[in-house]
This record gives sequence, structure tokens and C-alpha cells, in this order.
Amino acid sequence: MAMLPAAFSLLSDYTEDYAWFPDSASTFAADSDWLYYAITAVCIFFFIPISICLFYFAAKYRKAKGEKAESQVSHNTPIELLWSIGPSIFMVGMFVMGARAYLDMRTIPEGANEIGVQSSKWSWSMDYGRGTYHPELHLLVNEPVKLTMQSSDVIHSLYIPAFRAKKDVVPGRYNYMWFHPTKVTEKVSDEELANATKITEESATAWDYDKWQFTPDGYRFYDLYCAEYCGQDHSQMQTVVVVHETREDLDAWIKKYSSRGSDTLEAYGEKLYARRGCIGCHTTNGTSGTGPTYKDAFGTTRQLANGEKVTMDENYVRESILVPKAKVVAGFQPVMPSYKGQLSDDDLDSLVAYIKSLSANAETTSEADAEATPEENAE
Repeated sequence: MAMLPAAFSLLSDYTEDYAWFPDSASTFAADSDWLYYAITAVCIFFFIPISICLFYFAAKYRKAKGEKAESQVSHNTPIELLWSIGPSIFMVGMFVMGARAYLDMRTIPEGANEIGVQSSKWSWSMDYGRGTYHPELHLLVNEPVKLTMQSSDVIHSLYIPAFRAKKDVVPGRYNYMWFHPTKVTEKVSDEELANATKITEESATAWDYDKWQFTPDGYRFYDLYCAEYCGQDHSQMQTVVVVHETREDLDAWIKKYSSRGSDTLEAYGEKLYARRGCIGCHTTNGTSGTGPTYKDAFGTTRQLANGEKVTMDENYVRESILVPKAKVVAGFQPVMPSYKGQLSDDDLDSLVAYIKSLSANAETTSEADAEATPEENAE
């Protein structure tokens, strides 16, 4: 009897009794659930009368043992058309609804926050940029999120039941998925967190997510599984998903695990320039790459592809990193990915400081800013 509640909770968290599904915490959840119920209803609609007819006609036309079977060669055209065309309409309808839901999940919106995911035997590692990696997946509510996933060994499958989102992670290639979180995960009280932390420290054991049902930072969470149950220990690849209510709260969490340490902004910006792949497109020696060089670029006026001109200042650099297609420099292709959601304000400041340090024009720009009137600065 003690297992009865869990038996009814086929897909939900075992802590919730009699819950058919887990929380609906993304924009995909409502559509997926509705489609599931619709297909189930259609199956039941046909299954029940077909089963009744099956047993009824089997009994009605049953022949006694030894009697000769009769052959039915006549037919009823209207009935045959009805049972052929009717189910076909339902099948086409289910295909269309399923295809639309699939395409929605495949079409990643512009401007989605991006987080890198590295899977391996048997763990997950989330890349938040600025050299910050953490096994927990932390997101911002009401903003679309794109996961760029890769595997270092075998096929894994990232699955978040509360988001109704699942995607295989295949070694040797990048794979992508996206979702739109809609429900914030709450934070426990300071007293509850302190009590759990004290017990964990006294027992000298690792943090028990199942026991406490919140993270070491006090956040409630959704579950994240590996659903590739084809080999050993895939089922042990579990981690958690936390959805923050504000950007400030998310940035504070990321900053807590940031690795800048005592580095200056310029020094850390140079590290990010190498770590985040800027070095692959933007040179620092004046030669042109896939993107414009950083050497002596800060403070100059740039000709854009749309014919406008813009001064390369702090705001331009920040916008170009977060929304790279907003102001594309003439002569270059809009191929740079957005780093929105991957870099904190501290990271952006570090990159700006590093790019600024590479330009002799930066001092001129700073002097011009200093000489600007208070009204101009206010603008």
C-alpha cells in the first residue's frame, strides 16, 4: 500500500502523490500534454468499439466444432468507406499536430540565452561562460534558452520532464535544443538551508539532493536526467534545473562560481578572449579575420553593412557580443553567435577593458567622454 501513490505517479516526481505528470514549467508542456491526451482519447475512441465488435462478431458467427466455415463475399461500400476514410482523417490530424509541435521544438528563436552542455560518463557540465562550469543548470524565467550540447564519449540524452524537453547528445557533433521556462523555482528559508548545511557538514558527506529537495544554495529544482538507458549508469546521470526570477539573482549565482578571482578586468578579459573563442575570428595584430581586428579598433568609427556609421565604444562592444547581428560591420558576414546568457556583466566589462587596452584610440575616446557636458553624459 505504501507504494500505491508512486504507482499512480508514472512520470511525476515521487514526492508528489497521485500526480500523473510532473510540473508544467515550460511553454512546451501545455502543448505536449494536450497532444498526449488527444491521441490517447482517439485511441480509446476506436479501441473500445473495435474490441466490442471483435468479441460480438466472434460470438455471433462462431461455428460449432466440425461445421464447415462460410465465406462472406459480399460487401458494404458505405461502411468500408467510413471505416477507411474516418480513421485516416484522425491519423492525418494527429500527424499534423505532432509535426507542428516537433517543428516548434526545432525552431530556436533569435536572441535565446545560450548555455553550453558537456556530457560524459556519467555527469553533466554546464558552461556559463567566463570559465564558469557547474553541474547544475540555472536559467532565467520567461526567457528562451538554447542549449548547445556535445558529448565526449557516448550517446547521452538530456531530458527535463518538467519542460517536456528531450534531446540526444551525440559524440563528434554539436546538438541543440531550446525551451522557454515559465515557472520560477523557489528558494527555501535561511533557517532550513542552514539546518541542512549543518547536518551535511557534520556527516561529512556530499550534498544529498534527493533528501533535501533543494540545492546547496537553497534553490528548489526540477530534475534533469539522461534518458539513454542503453548502457551502464546512464540512469545515474542526474542533475537539477533551477529557474531564477531575475537576471540579478542569476548573475549573482554565476558570479559566485566565477573564476576571475584577483585578476584585473584587462587580464581576465584576455583570458576570456582565448577561452570563449574570440581569438578564432578577431585578431589583435591588425590583420583581418572572419571578424574585424581588435587592434586600435576601440574609439574608431565603423562603417556598417546597412550604411550607417557607429563609434566603437563600450556600448557598441557590449551590444555586438550580446546581439552580434544588430550592427554588422561592412565587409563581414553576420556569422557571430550571440553570447547572451553566457557572459555576466563582469565578463562583459572584462572583455571591454581588454579590447580597450588594445587600442591607442581608447584614451582619445575617454578624454572626449570626460569633456562632454553633464547633459550629454546624462543622455
